[in-house]
Amino acid sequence: MDDEKTAACKMDGEIMNESKTNEHIPTRDEAWILLRQYNDNDSLIRHALAVEGVMRHFAGLHAPDDVEQWGIIGLVHDLDYERFSDSHCVKVREILENAGWPQKWIRAVESHGWELCVPVKPETLLEKTLYTIDELTGLVTATALLRPSRSVLDLETKSVRKKWKQSGFAAGVNRTVIEKGADLLGAPLDEIITETILGMRNVAEAIGLQGSPELN
Repeated sequence: MDDEKTAACKMDGEIMNESKTNEHIPTRDEAWILLRQYNDNDSLIRHALAVEGVMRHFAGLHAPDDVEQWGIIGLVHDLDYERFSDSHCVKVREILENAGWPQKWIRAVESHGWELCVPVKPETLLEKTLYTIDELTGLVTATALLRPSRSVLDLETKSVRKKWKQSGFAAGVNRTVIEKGADLLGAPLDEIITETILGMRNVAEAIGLQGSPELN
């Protein structure tokens, strides 16, 4: 586990080193404008913000120097989905290349569709994290919305785990992907769920999961 994380962190560091010599490093503002250019659906925007929040949280734990990069990649991970769902994780390469994004940032975005849309396997810690938490944010959201508070602020890991076992609940969430991602990370699923909840709490208002304060 430690050796795998060390190797993955080294690869993430290589991404940043390459990025520092690249002509153009995308900013969060640029990523947001690009996201809104290709997406109008409020649910997809909230999902993008949720994934960004979780990626920033995990970066704070494992790659504190790269929080901005992790967050930006999380924000645009589904950039092509609304308009190009038939070529999801494929069309995004063309879009980001035209915008001048670094190749390894583009690869990171592509990799969250491993074996679903593309053959690009997550290799770095950033990529493995994105692959794992993307689907998981959907399950956390669905679970939070069932609570009286309709909030992630009082949501606990055990509640998500309980819903996990109900195959008919949030049936669109690919639990197999989450499990494979946890294996790639070499981390317990409960730990990943806990940290995902914490990351979503950081952006609860933006993603519509702040709920009713008096019920939290």
